[in-house]
Amino acid sequence: MQKIKVLFVCMGNICRSPTAEGVFAKLIKEEGVENQFSIDSAGTHAYHVGSAPDLRAQKAALGRGVEISHLRGRKVINGDFEDFDFLLAMDDDNYSILINACPDEHKHKVRYFLDYAPHLKVREVPDPYYGGQYGFERVLDMVEEASAGFLNNLREAGRIK
Repeated sequence: MQKIKVLFVCMGNICRSPTAEGVFAKLIKEEGVENQFSIDSAGTHAYHVGSAPDLRAQKAALGRGVEISHLRGRKVINGDFEDFDFLLAMDDDNYSILINACPDEHKHKVRYFLDYAPHLKVREVPDPYYGGQYGFERVLDMVEEASAGFLNNLREAGRIK
């Protein structure tokens, strides 16, 4: 069985996208479907390549039982558009960068992560980097909702069992 490959994308890959990767990894493990997925996260900019997630993101995630300290920042590369089934952008800027760099035959793979949580009535996961701890908690709330919605969407589409 071919794995569903998911890439979570934000700007620097040290706050939102590694948080999303960690939350989704925890969810699919709890649901017993982790063997059906290959997941990763990346940034549209190379600001933090090789860096661990922001310590505030790590602390907030760990408070919810999500371990992300082992993750390291990387930049989106051209091969990601072919390799991944879903490239889930955290905001308008990242979506625009991805869609503009993406070959036409793969544009359908680029989506907003929060489109899987329409009840939140927002499309962008706000960048918590310059804010306080509340911003990281808010990101976690949004990412948890979108992760559940994404997994449910895949189930309803018959992509996972």
